[in-house]
Amino acid sequence: MTPVTRLLRRLLRTRLLAVTVTGSSMEPVLHDGDRVLVRRRPRVLAPGSVVVLRPPSPGPDGPAVDAERPGDGEDVLVLRRASKSAPGLLIKRVAAVPGDPVPAALTACLGCPLGTVVPSGRLLVLGDNSDHSVDSRHFGYIPDDEVVGVAVRLLRTRGAGGEVSGALGVALCASRRRP
Repeated sequence: MTPVTRLLRRLLRTRLLAVTVTGSSMEPVLHDGDRVLVRRRPRVLAPGSVVVLRPPSPGPDGPAVDAERPGDGEDVLVLRRASKSAPGLLIKRVAAVPGDPVPAALTACLGCPLGTVVPSGRLLVLGDNSDHSVDSRHFGYIPDDEVVGVAVRLLRTRGAGGEVSGALGVALCASRRRP
């Protein structure tokens, strides 16, 4: 491998990440075994974007959740930073960003009244397959610095019979939905 090729590979690895989807939390858009190209360090996050994030570190009573008091004095659930030994990453869809109203489907889970807005530096995420997803309904607000990147392209998908097909050029935002 030439020095230029090595440099190019290193540069691409600092900006891009390929992840393999495990589980059914993002069906019907993403299936177990799908490969997704992720742009690291996203500049802007928007509702509907598919993001890869660090998982919560499990506590003795299940998913780790801390109570933090932001400047206005309201209680806010905040995900604890995952430990370095935490396995894998999560892939979820952004439901709300700072300044957006908390989706009605999440107000009861978060214990906040209708009309509450997402605090600065926090996100709410949901899996597309709510029956099989552990997401903000379970662990609350996510610090935005826990986001590893934004999914930009589906690289490979498995068909219903398990066959692998190329899906280059398929945008993940095509089936956006708001909770």
